[in-house]
Amino acid sequence: MSHNVKSFKLSYILLPVLIGLSVIGWLFYQEFNPELFSDIHVSWQMCVGIFFAFLFMLGRDVGLMWRFRWMTDNVLTWRQVFRVSMLCEFTAAVTPSAVGGGGLAIWFLNREGISVAKGTALTISCLFLDEVFLIIACLIPLLVFSFDELFGNMAVLSLGVKLLFFGVYAVVIGWGLLLFASLFYRPEWVKRMLLTLFRLPGLRRWYHGAAALTDNLVLSSQEMSHKPFSFWLKAFGMTCLSWMSRYLVVNALLFAFATQGSQLLAFARQLVLWLVMKVSPTPGASGVSEYMFQVYYADYFTVAGMALVVAFIWRVVSYYMYLVIGVCIFPGWIGKRRRKEVVTIA
Repeated sequence: MSHNVKSFKLSYILLPVLIGLSVIGWLFYQEFNPELFSDIHVSWQMCVGIFFAFLFMLGRDVGLMWRFRWMTDNVLTWRQVFRVSMLCEFTAAVTPSAVGGGGLAIWFLNREGISVAKGTALTISCLFLDEVFLIIACLIPLLVFSFDELFGNMAVLSLGVKLLFFGVYAVVIGWGLLLFASLFYRPEWVKRMLLTLFRLPGLRRWYHGAAALTDNLVLSSQEMSHKPFSFWLKAFGMTCLSWMSRYLVVNALLFAFATQGSQLLAFARQLVLWLVMKVSPTPGASGVSEYMFQVYYADYFTVAGMALVVAFIWRVVSYYMYLVIGVCIFPGWIGKRRRKEVVTIA
């Protein structure tokens, strides 16, 4: 893990940016409308909407940082949880969405003074809370809106998105149950299952790492399963704050630029969009997210191409910003950690 972080290259940052901008550029080329920019006028509504988009992203980060502090019993300072949160977002932005930045959270926490066992407990607990939120939140729109409203009415694309959504949703439920079992029910079963899996040819090279991880998993269960219900309820509230703030960014931008459409439906479609983005093979879902946004929210605009403008602003607020922050803090953070290691060894 440490080796992967140290061998980080500039291309890891440039690749997702190039993919995202290439898709936006290609879509603009396909749907360029001369009337598009003449219809954009600065207004109080636009300024308020953009302001709230940034405010909601701040709420999203505050929710994550607050959760880190709460689940470490306030051992970490706000500065430390800011670094950990931003580094997790940065690594998530430069790795495929299916991989994400959660795995490195254990390493980031350890470098901030949290033991590996405690960091494993915290990371698994946060993953579990995220999955619980997604399982509950994705179920509600399915009960409230029709499939045509939620998935769009273009037959071929709609069918593909439906299949992908329900496939990923099933995986999320399975993953959530596995995390529940590892934390509260039978961590030894999960340990044996994972060790059996890593004995298979092709995975055997990671067996020792998996063994260490599963040992920490058992220790995590012993610590986290004894937390009171109020502890988990508050942590889940912070999780809801973070995820809902992330989704409300789109609502704020639609308030700023859209001319029609339901805000409640726009929020519900975010659940579908983010779940589909979880399996994107590109870094930070670059390209996939821009295209899906343009397709999914085109019916909120009367001028062709406006959805692309909003998609670009959405990605600047919710994605490119983390690349910039990560570039600013990552090198200094790595250098500081290395100097500490040298002093410790000396």
